Amino acid sequence: QVQLVESGGGLVQAGGSLRLSCAASGRTASDYAMGWFRQPPGKEREFVTAITWSTGWRYYADSVKGRFTISRDNAKNTVYLQMNNLKPEDTAVYYCAASPYTSDYADSNKYRNWGQGTQVTVSS
Repeated sequence: QVQLVESGGGLVQAGGSLRLSCAASGRTASDYAMGWFRQPPGKEREFVTAITWSTGWRYYADSVKGRFTISRDNAKNTVYLQMNNLKPEDTAVYYCAASPYTSDYADSNKYRNWGQGTQVTVSS
């Protein structure tokens, strides 16, 4: 069973950047894609972006297009989330997750394993 550990969160001013990492141990060929979700304070968890391990195909939520970039390093079994031009509304706990499915990556129910989350706080 894959285990996921996020890192890289912190406090940043609006307009700043952060890079999150998600290290996946125990990954198998059935873990087809990785996603990032976030949960703002007092709100539901929401999809941010996803990437497939094999092809590197990417998918983004409209709210982060042009500002966030997901990437992966297959050799290190690590997925990254580069976040630029951060806004106060990006404040949330960010989670990475592993999916064995080949579609519907915005659906959190398609993810089998989740990390513990990392806090991102953007001050205005």
